Amino acid sequence: MKFSLRARFLLSYTIIIITSLIILNTYGVSLVYDKILSEAKDSLYNEANIIAENYIPGVSLPSSGNTLIALKHNFSLIQKITKARIIITEPDSRIIIDSDKDNNREGKFLNNYDQNFLSYQTITETSTDSLFPEKSVAVIYPVTESMETLYYIILSKELKPMQDKSVYYTDAIVLCYITFTLIVMLVMFYLYVQTAVPVKLMTKAAKKYAAGQFDYPMAEIPGNEQSELAGAIKYMAGKMSDMDNYQRKFIANVSHDFRSPLTSVKGYTQALLDGTIPYEMQNKYLDIILFETERLSKLTSSLLELGQFENGSVPMDISTFDINYEIKRCSAAFEQRCTEKQISIELTFEAKSLMVNADIDKIEQVIQNLLDNAVKFSHNNSVIEIHTARRNTKAFISVKDHGIGIPRDNINKVWDRFYKTDLSRGKDKKGTGLGLSITKEIIESHNENINVISTEGVGTEFIFSLPAAN
Repeated sequence: MKFSLRARFLLSYTIIIITSLIILNTYGVSLVYDKILSEAKDSLYNEANIIAENYIPGVSLPSSGNTLIALKHNFSLIQKITKARIIITEPDSRIIIDSDKDNNREGKFLNNYDQNFLSYQTITETSTDSLFPEKSVAVIYPVTESMETLYYIILSKELKPMQDKSVYYTDAIVLCYITFTLIVMLVMFYLYVQTAVPVKLMTKAAKKYAAGQFDYPMAEIPGNEQSELAGAIKYMAGKMSDMDNYQRKFIANVSHDFRSPLTSVKGYTQALLDGTIPYEMQNKYLDIILFETERLSKLTSSLLELGQFENGSVPMDISTFDINYEIKRCSAAFEQRCTEKQISIELTFEAKSLMVNADIDKIEQVIQNLLDNAVKFSHNNSVIEIHTARRNTKAFISVKDHGIGIPRDNINKVWDRFYKTDLSRGKDKKGTGLGLSITKEIIESHNENINVISTEGVGTEFIFSLPAAN
């Protein structure tokens, strides 16, 4: 049987309170009573010592006269003040003085009540016949001289006031404890409201988000830590929503980009097989099939490469090389395409060579992707500008074209997978829409940044950084 956090909290709290009260009212009372009784014995012994030293004159107690009367009067006053009964006996146990007027036993022999009474030092809970009508604690203090006992001083107190006192003290402790537990209960309830309740609300919201209800509102959570956690859950839900939308869009884009070439391959292949296409036209359509196949292969390779970057499984082969030289080599590869559009590439290097620490193959891929975009979207008879410079420990490379540019609303979408501007979507048959996504992944895998600046109808500039070599 499972219990909620609230039920377990209440059950544990109740068990602790009940157990504590039982211990206080049993062991606690006994402990307090023992302490009071021990202090009473010490007090009686000290009083007996004072009486022996200050109240009994000399070493022989007169059996009559004013001195004896005065002692009896003084002992009666002491009993009224201290509630301690004072009995003085001779060695044969005959009682000479008894301060208790109501239960006076002067002239009686103590041995008649208990033959072993005078052999004890202290007696607890004694109720020797009518000598002590109530249970009492007694201290026997012998007065000796030259190894001979002259008198016995017996001081006793009733136990009931001590028992009542121990109960009173324990009740006071219990009352304080109950007050304390009430305060603790309020504090614990406050902590419960501040912790368990927000956890329940966040759990409910997390379940809703897990079920795909990303618009479910997160409750207002008090407290800094809980509020931060709630914000993190809400942020995660937003990311999950973005990821869900991204997956839907990704599947739609992949389906679209695969369906078109597959349809062409299937249609033309079927036409070749059933003889619809004349023999003299077959090479043309075989070229189309080959083109679409290469397009599918390139798309698949790009997707695999992006997946490897996301998983961090792409090894980086860092080396030191001259970025200016690599830019020259990559630019030469675009000579034919530039000639067809009458585009010129201008290289501006602040220094003859600029050494960087990076993966040369992947940086070549970045330069090729940026140049490919620049040539693709540049106007005829325009210029592509490539500039490199060193600033402190960084090398900065920019590729700028004077072409159609990117609309302001779409400038942040250029890094999205399968993104193509509406102006180019109908023209760009070879592109996969993954080039800039791969470019960004490569630069970020070097722990560097790449940015884009563009004005629609004017042109676009990409700027990225690399670690400069010392």
